[in-house]
Amino acid sequence: MERVIFPNRPALPTPTLTSNPNNPPRIKLNSITLPLHPNSPSSTPSSFPLDSLLHHLLHSSSPPTTLNHLHKDAEFENGSLEFMSCKGKSMLDLIVEHPLATLNGLFDLRKSELVEVDLAGLLKGLESSGHWEKALILFEWVAANLNSHKGNKLDNQVIEQIVRILGKESQHTVAAKLFDKIPLEGYSLDVRAYTTILHAYARTGKYQRAITLFKSLKQKGLSLTLVTYNVMLDVYGKMGRSWDKILGLLEDMKSNGLVFDHFTCSTVIAACGREGLLEEATKFFYGLKSQGYTPGTVTYNALLQVFGKAGVYSESLSILKEMEENNCPPDSVTYNELVGAYLRAGFYEEGAALIDTMASKGILPNTITYTTMINAYGKAGKEDKALDLFHRMKKLGCVPNICTYNAIIGMLGKRSRSEEMIEILSEMKMNGCPPNRITWNTMLAACGTTGMQTYVHRVFREMRSCGFEPDRDTFNTLISAYGRCGSGVDAAKMYEEMIKVGFTPCVTTYNALLNALARRGNWKAGELVVRDMKKKGFKPNETSYSLMLHCYAKGGNVKGLELIEKDIYGGRIFPSWVLLRTLILANSKCRALAGMERAFQELQKHGYKADMVIFNSMLSIYAKNRMTDRAHDMLQLIHENGLLPDIVTYNSLMDMYARGGECWKAEEILDELRKAGAKPDLVSYNTVIKGFCRQRLMHEAIRTMSEMTTRGIRPCIVTYNTLITGYASQEHISMKKPWNLCPRSEMSISLLMIDLRKGLCPLYRIKCGHDFSRCKYQYYFQ
Repeated sequence: MERVIFPNRPALPTPTLTSNPNNPPRIKLNSITLPLHPNSPSSTPSSFPLDSLLHHLLHSSSPPTTLNHLHKDAEFENGSLEFMSCKGKSMLDLIVEHPLATLNGLFDLRKSELVEVDLAGLLKGLESSGHWEKALILFEWVAANLNSHKGNKLDNQVIEQIVRILGKESQHTVAAKLFDKIPLEGYSLDVRAYTTILHAYARTGKYQRAITLFKSLKQKGLSLTLVTYNVMLDVYGKMGRSWDKILGLLEDMKSNGLVFDHFTCSTVIAACGREGLLEEATKFFYGLKSQGYTPGTVTYNALLQVFGKAGVYSESLSILKEMEENNCPPDSVTYNELVGAYLRAGFYEEGAALIDTMASKGILPNTITYTTMINAYGKAGKEDKALDLFHRMKKLGCVPNICTYNAIIGMLGKRSRSEEMIEILSEMKMNGCPPNRITWNTMLAACGTTGMQTYVHRVFREMRSCGFEPDRDTFNTLISAYGRCGSGVDAAKMYEEMIKVGFTPCVTTYNALLNALARRGNWKAGELVVRDMKKKGFKPNETSYSLMLHCYAKGGNVKGLELIEKDIYGGRIFPSWVLLRTLILANSKCRALAGMERAFQELQKHGYKADMVIFNSMLSIYAKNRMTDRAHDMLQLIHENGLLPDIVTYNSLMDMYARGGECWKAEEILDELRKAGAKPDLVSYNTVIKGFCRQRLMHEAIRTMSEMTTRGIRPCIVTYNTLITGYASQEHISMKKPWNLCPRSEMSISLLMIDLRKGLCPLYRIKCGHDFSRCKYQYYFQ
């Protein structure tokens, strides 16, 4: 895949510049913007403070294994350990007294005694006394030293006991690694132990290991329980592309006389949600109801999640109505899913209003509710609203958890708001909420910016040094981060390493690859990824199609856009809010006016709400095409949807008037922007300067540039090129040959050149005066 998707480019030789003594030296371009006026405020963007962030992250992190877990200081009466022999109790006391680091040495010294002790009872005693980590070290020592001693074999009860201990402590990662080393095929454990191991494999993403073990259990003729089947349904649901396998398991359960419970139903429906199988979920749910099944809140919530993920909020409201009609009370999870459905359909304020609705019904919003909203605000670029909500939840007594903190860190990382990230990490440490693997994954994602691949390397290295081994999500994050950094080779290496260590690629993995390709506009390689995806049984989801649309748009392939459009409008791909929104943006990027307007009509037809990104994209196209009436229609729609124009909106309007020769109207829009409380940016001023220059009003253009620098915004190469073009146009001089300018224009340009020498220069060679040999203004620029 690496050769096809991420081809290595040959390194081109660096051109060498030779100096010619007959030519004046050329000015070196060293930045995009020029120095400010001496009296103007300035701000220098700081580099990404990775050292500070890592310092806080390293000192707050604790290893994922809980070997430093606080033990219970419990005292046991003799009666609590009656199942142990005197030798066993004596050995137990000895182990409890020794630190973890010295236990293997102790076991080596007491090897002969350990052979005679009831090991299962000793493990149980260690667990009962709150020392499960020591039980694990004892088991690992026994497996390594006594398992082959004189042909001895680990006792089934010893294995069952350690499985029970690790399951009780939710040490799924530890259990999965442990039983990767022990050939379970040679043992006959009880169903409960096997089910616990299957659950550990499911929780750690080792789905193939779980499937292999499950098949061996069926071959042994073991009587499998409902819980065992439910765990396997969860395995197939998380693994993806397994709907046929899920149906097969359900038939097995029926043939074995097992009755579906709420966990069975919710797990199957949740699997449909992951795959975007809306029809299958609906058919399964109402099929169960027709057979007499009475769904509970858990099952309804699972169905809500299916439609909520697709952003079909209207169907979500119908499910809520059905719950109320069937006297099935909604809980906090129900409302959390409704909030998610509103947000995925673009209804941010309506989703936030549901928090008050919950409170009015006596259901307090929980951490998940607030985290869902914070995530949505972050994705929509509304960081300040997300932070306001974060402070509000804390003020109302809802304690943030690790997921909330991770959402905030991820949101701030995307905007490089590093100081606030450090504050959040400090708050996590102060509140006893140590960073977890997802926090590190979030930091990796935050470093996924062009040119920051060395930061990704370093964060990954520090992550492993803290004991966090990469899981499948980590590899997916790394693939995506390297792709955003523009390092396709590293992204491909991560994909290969992921396969090598035994993780199965999923839809998220393929989407990470597509993300890397979309940024380069490599739609041919993107099509190969989608083809490979389908070949291996994966169903592309809305993210996959959205990334392909971006791929086609960046590569300028309008026909590719039209192919996906046909499938969406033809009903073969569900027209979610995300997909229709992406269609609008992709067509806008390609300046495909008809395709953009058709997608916008479909968005409105499905009852979705447009956001500012959609409105600004459409308004920008209308402005560039001087479609003034349509642009004003968009402006009206912005207000009708309860939104306020932002700086992008104003810049587009200014551009429209500047292009149309209405330079004074463009300046009026600039004044409106300031009155609205927004801060004009470099684009705003450049647009107004361009409008004045086109009308040869150079005095007004210079006045605007002066105002810009006074407000702390530095001119860039575009600013100066626009001004010089304006002066040249006063004399009707062609830009394709050396200029002959009047003294007034010469003086104006010379003043510009003095500033230009401080930082940048225009991309033109300028010749002043009628007699070039006598001209006192000679400038050569590259």
